[in-house]
Amino acid sequence: MTITDDRTRWFALYTLCAASLMIVLDATIVNVALPSIRDDLGFNESSLAWVINAYTLTFGGLLLLGGRLGDLYGPRRLFIFGIGLFTLASLVCGLSTSQGMLITARAIQGIGGAVASAVSLSLMLGLFTKPAERAKAMGLFGFTASGGGSIGVVLGGVLTDAINWHWIFLVNLPIGVAVVFLTLRLIPNTAGSAAHGRSLDVGGAITVTGALMVAVYATLNGNADGWTSGTTLVRFAVAIALFVAFIVIETRVKSPLMPLGLFRRRNLSTASVAGILWAGAMFAWFFLSALYMQLVLGYSPLKVGLGFLPGNLVMGFLSIAVSAKLVMRYGVRIPLAIGLAAAGLGLLAFARAPVDGGYVMDVLPGMILLGFGAGIAFNPVLFAAMSEVKPEESGLASGIVNTSFMMGGALGLAVLASVAASRTSHLESSGHSTASALTGGYHVAFVIGALFAVTAAAIGATLLRTHMAPAHEPEPAPA
Repeated sequence: MTITDDRTRWFALYTLCAASLMIVLDATIVNVALPSIRDDLGFNESSLAWVINAYTLTFGGLLLLGGRLGDLYGPRRLFIFGIGLFTLASLVCGLSTSQGMLITARAIQGIGGAVASAVSLSLMLGLFTKPAERAKAMGLFGFTASGGGSIGVVLGGVLTDAINWHWIFLVNLPIGVAVVFLTLRLIPNTAGSAAHGRSLDVGGAITVTGALMVAVYATLNGNADGWTSGTTLVRFAVAIALFVAFIVIETRVKSPLMPLGLFRRRNLSTASVAGILWAGAMFAWFFLSALYMQLVLGYSPLKVGLGFLPGNLVMGFLSIAVSAKLVMRYGVRIPLAIGLAAAGLGLLAFARAPVDGGYVMDVLPGMILLGFGAGIAFNPVLFAAMSEVKPEESGLASGIVNTSFMMGGALGLAVLASVAASRTSHLESSGHSTASALTGGYHVAFVIGALFAVTAAAIGATLLRTHMAPAHEPEPAPA
């Protein structure tokens, strides 16, 4: 199948964006519904966390493997498998009548989401080969990935309040079915490298997946168990040992899961490091500002979601209409540095928000700055990461980028939440009110998040190559 007209290619991109939005939504849409799920299925506070953690654990652990499987067996085939699995698991989540049923289905959702997410960028690169079109497509795709989280809060509040919590999962069914149908119709099928004799590196797959899953698990439980506790340190030690074993295997096998020479591609390595820090800053914005609005200012979940709307609108406009043009004119360095610096200023704006703050004066400025920063910066990070890889490596590179954001966001959020909780506890013990203590804790975390953003800006501005042509750009399909 060959795509012969622009309209078909853009409809194919919208299909990929719909899938990405559905997967991103499920990482956040659940948060608003957790109290209802707890009451309905009888969860306690510790077991309730697994409604989120089961999804995060499998999603974060399988991104790299999913990307490589796409390179081996064809990205469209893996994408359809991932979306199909995700959709079926969503149905089971929506019909769940027990804790075990819901948690198991959430873990399977994570598997499907990881596989589909890991190859989605690779599919997009196959659709758009010209740099200008690719930059514009990445802007739309990047907005979907970065803005979907706050959309999830709004949608979760509406569905839970208007119907019930089951529909936060059941709403995925028509979307998933439509995505599979449109993918078969619109996106060309390409053979993976397994068709040319390449095989899966089983040892590498087991060790890297195990390393990522143990690292995610250790991060998710770091606050509860203590970051310096023996349990947490042992988990991280196991993750490191598995990763070292993975590196050793990759240097010895004939067809490695991850060719280590890939990290000599400076833009991919630099963008991955910047992405880790950027994701930490983004998670600080989304989760901590939501907590500030809900716990300090007393906003309802729906009002919290609507509070993000101005930032999302700014982000969407810049991602789709402006960011691509900036990349094509100035390269990736300048837009990335400006965007991340603006995001840092936005986080600093939240770091001065008072206990008795108002939305217009104390929340909106930070939202606008962060929307501006994300709208400008997300596209250059993605574009730089994928700019120097060969077509047969694009799935793996996509998995690396997604893993960087996932691990950076999870670890950054865990660290910042721990810092905020420690500061809040200290202030409460010193006689501050609960609201004042919470605000003080958020302030410290926002400042650290701003440092993450500024550091990412400095790394990107100094280390990224300005040349943006792909390493092996295929010829465009004939009209």
